[in-house]
Amino acid sequence: MSGRPKIIRISSPDGPSPARGAGNVEAMAEACAHLGAGELVAIPTETVYGLAADAANGKAVARIFKAKGRPRFNPLICHADSLAMAERHGIFDERARRLAKAFWPGPLTLVLPKRPDSPVHDLVTAGLGTIGLRVPAGPARDLIAAFKRVVAAPSANLSGRISPTRAEHVAAQLGGDVALILDAGPCQVGVESTIVALDGRRARLLRPGGLEVEAIEAVLGEKLERVATGDKVEAPGMLASHYAPQTPLRLDATDVRPGEALLAFGPDMPKGAGTAVMLRNLSPAGDLTQAAANLFGALHELDACGAEMIAAMPIPDHGLGEAINDRLRRAATLDEKSRPAAGKH
Repeated sequence: MSGRPKIIRISSPDGPSPARGAGNVEAMAEACAHLGAGELVAIPTETVYGLAADAANGKAVARIFKAKGRPRFNPLICHADSLAMAERHGIFDERARRLAKAFWPGPLTLVLPKRPDSPVHDLVTAGLGTIGLRVPAGPARDLIAAFKRVVAAPSANLSGRISPTRAEHVAAQLGGDVALILDAGPCQVGVESTIVALDGRRARLLRPGGLEVEAIEAVLGEKLERVATGDKVEAPGMLASHYAPQTPLRLDATDVRPGEALLAFGPDMPKGAGTAVMLRNLSPAGDLTQAAANLFGALHELDACGAEMIAAMPIPDHGLGEAINDRLRRAATLDEKSRPAAGKH
């Protein structure tokens, strides 16, 4: 990495559509020019910031893998501006259309059979016969509409590390490997999309995320089959170690030990909380939606505070809590050999 990317501030996802402001129209045009030239652009979505490239350009997609240090067997998600655009790349059955109409734009990715005539490069799908498709909310959707074709866009961070929910997280991790960052402020959902596979078999949950599993099952009228950790990688977020801070993470903490920072949840603090090197509470009220939105931002701050360990309090394992716990479990499994010594990061 060398230098810093250009950062352009645009309307936030909960503000006016970027297409309505002249400055934002210019920003979108500049971003489209970079994408058309095969360069990488960091884009704000409602989940996390994505590292976007033209999904049909193999050299551009290869730049994503190089910038992130991402293994090429780990497929990428394609982002479209509409169901109509997504249908040009994936084969939608009745279940897939039902979910898309219920939850798009939003934090749901569908893994479907790839259309034989889709121009999406095989690097995006890791050579699999399926493709992950999503319609994001916010400025990212406006950019894709202006670009007029799908973009491949994993999270804009180093592979396996904490996902970015602010533009400064992207700049700190990827630096000059990104041509442009569109800064729309903090992401509202704060965790990646929920991924559901609908490839001819029973509907399967490949990754819990920003859309509650219960809501998906209500629309489908059936329970999602869970895949086990260590199963074949069919979608992002399935690696055993992922979303990890440099600082070791201790789960289900009921106390705070000397030298530890605290990732708290709810109004009641554990024994020793007052001695924490730093304390960040995901939601003092115990609200899982608020906790999900704050998760990665809090981890970034705690990781930088110089603590020897991050103690994470228990999180309820229902609703968005399932996604939060999935991220924390994977973050806690990083091989100790790959972590720097305490206080050296």
